[in-house]
Amino acid sequence: MAAILALAGALGWGVGDFLGGLAARRLAVLTVLAVSQAVGLVCVLVWVVFSGDAFPGVADLLPAAGAGIAAMVGLGALYRGFAIGAMGIVAPISAAAPVVPLTVDASRGDVPGALQWLGVTLVVAGIVVLSREPRVDGKRGIAAGAGLAFVAALGFGLFFVGIDAGADESSAWAVTAARAASVPVVVVAALITSTALRPPRAMLPMLVGVGVFDTLANVFVAAATTYGAVGIVAVLSSLYPVVTVVLAWIVLGERLSAVKRVGGAVALAGAALVAAG
Repeated sequence: MAAILALAGALGWGVGDFLGGLAARRLAVLTVLAVSQAVGLVCVLVWVVFSGDAFPGVADLLPAAGAGIAAMVGLGALYRGFAIGAMGIVAPISAAAPVVPLTVDASRGDVPGALQWLGVTLVVAGIVVLSREPRVDGKRGIAAGAGLAFVAALGFGLFFVGIDAGADESSAWAVTAARAASVPVVVVAALITSTALRPPRAMLPMLVGVGVFDTLANVFVAAATTYGAVGIVAVLSSLYPVVTVVLAWIVLGERLSAVKRVGGAVALAGAALVAAG
């Protein structure tokens, strides 16, 4: 059950992130985040009402609230990365997120096995290949959006850690707490930076799609952590770049060099080994 829910989360994130990346190429990232996160909050409020779960208490939901803010920062970095770089490069780098819960587990005494260490090595190697690209002078530089992809990976990794801790009592309330924390933060950030919160009407369907798919993914992942280990859930759900890259190929016609395709495959294979270990 955990694997099925995690893969459903990967599908939701893949579609949502692709739509968010498209929107961020036409609108300010904070506008995309504010509207989509607000849509997501409405969705989870409906879910928590129909779930009938008792309110766990503020203290129990604090990790989930922190997870929501971390995920919001990660999404902001990811969308901006998509706006300035190739989705086929940025998305696989962000799939390094499972390294964060793995590190947290190690700090608690759950030391990674040999297979997981091999996976981490492959993830790092794949990221290096994806993030490097030739410059005009013939030398190598950092691919556009690669730095933002690293920030996204950190934010998503912290999301897994926080949502796992917050979903112990109720996954419905955990996701609600995550959204309830992220929406005010992004709205305040938009107000401080004088970013318009009202998008063009033509963009609303896309932004609603971002919010719905992202929220569904969070729901599936939160539920998955109640059935299985967070490390496995993190890795399986982090396969979302496959969906994003395929959509970018079909819709936008993005093409990656053979070397970068290999780098992406190596990074995703390393992520799978982290889970398998």
